[in-house]
Amino acid sequence: MRILVDAMVALGFVECQHCCYQNSAVAAAFLSGRSSPDLRPFLRFWNQISYPAWQQFETRLRIGQATFEPADEEQIKIFSEGVEAITSGAAQALACTYDFGCHHQVLDLGGGTGSFLLALLGQYPPLKTTLFELPCVARLARQRLVTASVVEQITVVEGDFFHDPLPPDYDCVLLAHTVHMFSPERNLKLLQRLRASVSAGTRLLLVDFWTDTTHTHPPFAALIAGEFLVATGEGDVYSEEEVRAWLPQSDWRYVEHLPLSGPSSLIVAEAQ
Repeated sequence: MRILVDAMVALGFVECQHCCYQNSAVAAAFLSGRSSPDLRPFLRFWNQISYPAWQQFETRLRIGQATFEPADEEQIKIFSEGVEAITSGAAQALACTYDFGCHHQVLDLGGGTGSFLLALLGQYPPLKTTLFELPCVARLARQRLVTASVVEQITVVEGDFFHDPLPPDYDCVLLAHTVHMFSPERNLKLLQRLRASVSAGTRLLLVDFWTDTTHTHPPFAALIAGEFLVATGEGDVYSEEEVRAWLPQSDWRYVEHLPLSGPSSLIVAEAQ
């Protein structure tokens, strides 16, 4: 135990005074559960899902097969809560950075447990929103949202956005930390399907770890790209230039690129 805790001291997570160990300021802020964001769910995700998948990274590179697929509802819960924890900064930053005041209906595709919608409704209470997710995640989202004060403003719809009809009549569509899970070809297909379901003038908000043309900046994006690869067998990080090449091919018009929180940023497009 002393070896383990001393390692935590070396990393700055624990402090030691007169042989008495206690949380450092960093651990107290993010790993105690008494403040926001609470990053403990992300550590559970890393420990129980991510690390085992990375142990198969060499195999993934050699034979081209994905190594991660949640085995049961408990793993899906760990995955969803972990993603919510690590993207909480981006969710809050989006609500404060982009002006949703001109929108009435927001559709969140692949929005996990609804954390981005909760952040938006905290800033823009009049919004009506829909969360579109796979059935296994949608069930968790309903459990997560049932106690939220804005639960009446969030409709949860089950489906696969590559195959099932997308909900109609939205003037703003959000894809947050979703594009990095798929290949360029599949992302282009998704943007085309999405454009076919919305009216001209609809805004598309793409939140992700968008990089420069070299895929090496921000460094976090370059380091986490392998995570998306082992998770799906096709995931990667993409540059703003790559996204801007997909948009005209799917009848979207590039509007702007805005910084959010940490390595996350926002690309805004509009249906032509």
